[in-house]
Amino acid sequence: MTQVERRNRPSAVDVLVVDDEDDIRELLELSLMRMGLACHTAGTLAEARAQLAAHNYRLCLTDMRLPDGDGLELVEHIQAVRPGLPVAVITAFGSIETAIRALKLGAFDFVTKPVELKALRELVQHALSLRAVGAAGGVAPDSERSLIGHSPAFVQLRTQAEKLARNQAPVFIHGESGTGKEVIARYIHSLGTRAGSPFVPVNCGAISPELMESEFFGHRKGSFTGATADKSGLFQAASGGTLFLDEIGELPLSMQVKLLRAIQERAVRPVGAHAEEPVDVRILSASHQDLGRLVAEGRFRQDLFFRINVITLRVPPLRERREDIPELATHILGRLAVREGAPPRRLAPAALLALQGYGFPGNVRELENLLERACALCEGEEIDAADIEIDPDPMHAPHALGGPACASGEALADDLPAAEDEGERLRIIRALELTRWNRSAAARNLGMTLRQLRYRLQKWGME
Repeated sequence: MTQVERRNRPSAVDVLVVDDEDDIRELLELSLMRMGLACHTAGTLAEARAQLAAHNYRLCLTDMRLPDGDGLELVEHIQAVRPGLPVAVITAFGSIETAIRALKLGAFDFVTKPVELKALRELVQHALSLRAVGAAGGVAPDSERSLIGHSPAFVQLRTQAEKLARNQAPVFIHGESGTGKEVIARYIHSLGTRAGSPFVPVNCGAISPELMESEFFGHRKGSFTGATADKSGLFQAASGGTLFLDEIGELPLSMQVKLLRAIQERAVRPVGAHAEEPVDVRILSASHQDLGRLVAEGRFRQDLFFRINVITLRVPPLRERREDIPELATHILGRLAVREGAPPRRLAPAALLALQGYGFPGNVRELENLLERACALCEGEEIDAADIEIDPDPMHAPHALGGPACASGEALADDLPAAEDEGERLRIIRALELTRWNRSAAARNLGMTLRQLRYRLQKWGME
């Protein structure tokens, strides 16, 4: 390196603090120094830009209100000139909407004034650990299920997920049943700074409404009948890691209020406790439902919707990435072979053609189910089309059974004249098997209402 290059190279410092209040800058600088970090400060947007041009930083902390601009401008500037630099914003208490705007622009995280030192330390530790994650190449651990597929839609999804792993913004994952929303959430967790901490998934539709508050926040001994000991909740179990709220649209409104407070305040109050406990978790959520429609219908709180929906990831259904089916099938067959302790079976060309021509209303989960059944039926090493039991009837296309017109009209007796056809009965049985006989989930996968499904089961004497 020449003397000119050495002289022009930005020097490395740990943290840049940007705030126009002298006492805040001094407090933050002192706190960071106690953590063993070197710190520079700036009081204006112009000073911050000059510092960024002269030095390399591992983290930037910026106030939202500056004399010559605001923190959002600095977030955008850093995204343009130093896209790998984590930037966290400091907002006034109650300015959650501003913090959300910053997260959407690319901010790593936010803290509220007055700044609590514990929250500051946690934020700094997560931000600085990004360098270690990056140095490791951002590769998910072998124990995590990979994102299989190279179709354009899935490559875009994988790229978005890898980018989101670098910040703490809440992510809402939207997709049909069986598309792998939890797999996406685990992938984001495994690539982020929280990978060494717990990933706690919870199906919001599987918890009794009476037990929800205790399950989420924990309870104290004697707080209700049967509470014989203190119990930690899901938020405490996910401390330092990620809490994945699957099917969040199933939460009752009363619980949505309490969840919103826990997310905003980063604290929970166990049932029977007198004080809140701080929690450090990242929230990822998912649903097959259209939350915007639920908001319009008054079934989901708008403020909670905005809070969890900072960034949306849409998971494409399998019918939109048919070119991924061969790779997915090979991966699934390999996993089944390991489980059975046998050589992996292979798909005959006719079997692969049948899979690629099928609508897959149950998506990847249904593909796994079909291949597992085929392995059980197949006598040789090659799976043929007959082993998969797929009828290439166009009625297999998604939503063919009771599509939008049927759903809106609640047609029952006249919606499908051939409802008693054996093939139709087998398709419904298969959908019920895929969901472990959960009729609501099976009806969603089949594209019909629960009433329509019950009608068919009653006609066939299967209710």
